Amino acid sequence: MTRPEGVSAPSSRLPRGLVLVLAVAGMLVAALAVQQFAAIVAPAVLALVLVIAVHPLTGALRRRGLPMWLAVTITVIVVLGLILSLAVAFALSIARLATILPAYEDRFVELVANLRTGLASVGVEQAEVRAALDQISLDTIAGLLGDILAGIAATFSNLLFLLFVAAFMALDATGFASRLSRARQQRPEVMGVLDTFVIGSRRYLAIATVFGLIVAVVDVGFLWLVGVPLALLWGLLAFITNYIPNVGFVIGLIPPALLALLEGGPRLMIIVITAYSVINFIIQSIIQPKFVADAANLSLTVTFLSLIFWTFVIGPIGAILAVPLTLLVKSLLLDVDPSTRWMSSLLDAGPGPPEDVNAHEPSSHEPEVSSGGAPVAQGGQDPAHGSAGAGRTLITKQRLGEA
Repeated sequence: MTRPEGVSAPSSRLPRGLVLVLAVAGMLVAALAVQQFAAIVAPAVLALVLVIAVHPLTGALRRRGLPMWLAVTITVIVVLGLILSLAVAFALSIARLATILPAYEDRFVELVANLRTGLASVGVEQAEVRAALDQISLDTIAGLLGDILAGIAATFSNLLFLLFVAAFMALDATGFASRLSRARQQRPEVMGVLDTFVIGSRRYLAIATVFGLIVAVVDVGFLWLVGVPLALLWGLLAFITNYIPNVGFVIGLIPPALLALLEGGPRLMIIVITAYSVINFIIQSIIQPKFVADAANLSLTVTFLSLIFWTFVIGPIGAILAVPLTLLVKSLLLDVDPSTRWMSSLLDAGPGPPEDVNAHEPSSHEPEVSSGGAPVAQGGQDPAHGSAGAGRTLITKQRLGEA
């Protein structure tokens, strides 16, 4: 049975709106599923990112003449050393904080009394003051400090599992290059976007590490100079929170500011907040984003939303690894498919390509297509008219030339 002329075949593709709804529903289900296994997924992702960051060390050692087994052993030791050193440093610092906080009990009572007197002098009723200040205690402040540090330390909560996964990944990485080369022959586009993810993640981690060290050294020196206790702990906290985009600075500021309040009163707390704001604004808000934009190429809005999303899905580790995880998802879901690559460009931080003002005009190298689907020759004539259409086009050009 023939189809009437001008009637196209029914499309088997789903409507785009339905495809979008199904895609969003699928991502939501996947996120909730990952959240249920966050205790396993989070350490595994952290180990993967650490191995990706440290793996170039194996190649560098091999180029210096070391045998493969020794180069791999050194790389594994470096990965495990990083994890253990951060975990031990946090454990010792939290223990030290727990021992010095009780010494500020009298100082805290004095601060509360001064605050009550100040509020009463400006006309605030004593009942309201008492109701507000009864909610504040040294235990509350200690609990706030402990929650912030415990949230960061939760990164290393499943330490034994994290160590084993990192060690096995580092060992498997030795023969991964040959497997990648075989896969590249069959799926070059997929391997290309994975290469982009690996390179972008390494650059981002390198930039965040360098600037985190700079911020940590400056903060430790300043806190030691003004006399805030546990300056090394707050420097370590500033270093780790530098990996948390957008809000890491605020998380790293709260504990030293509160301890400065207990140590030297409101004046010292204001000095710490002001100095932290100036230091971190210059380094993290002016200098660092210029380098991060080239490495990760994610807009500020996407970075902030990824921070919230990954923290919700896998916990505190998601906040630290928000950018690498977003780069991985972006590569696998958007960059790998030419039909969705335009969506990836909407997430980029840099300016888009210049708009082609002649994009609406048909190209001189591509034939136009008529409503019936048949190609149309240059000059708008149907090729079915043969040489007559071409002849009329030539006559028209001659007349224009004579005019």
